[in-house]
Amino acid sequence: MGEEFGPTFITVTDEDGQEIVLEFIDTLEYEGAVYQAFFPAEVEGEEEDPDTGLVILKVIHEDGEDLLSTPDSDEELEAVYDRFMEQILEGDEE
Repeated sequence: MGEEFGPTFITVTDEDGQEIVLEFIDTLEYEGAVYQAFFPAEVEGEEEDPDTGLVILKVIHEDGEDLLSTPDSDEELEAVYDRFMEQILEGDEE
């Protein structure tokens, strides 16, 4: 019997110290690094920001822990974004 699991949420702090709740979407490996994709979670009582979309964070292993960081460059972010979109669209076709 399979178990149903709900979405996974994490809370991150941006460079301004503001906490942001993100909903985990998917993971992929690209050029030897691991990336995770998230959508900002809808927070009750807050207006949805139309400029907020897919959030991509790079998984960095440091001192035996996994930490999340922004990609190192705009080029890296764009390449990983394209891979995630391909992966998401392939999942929709199945």
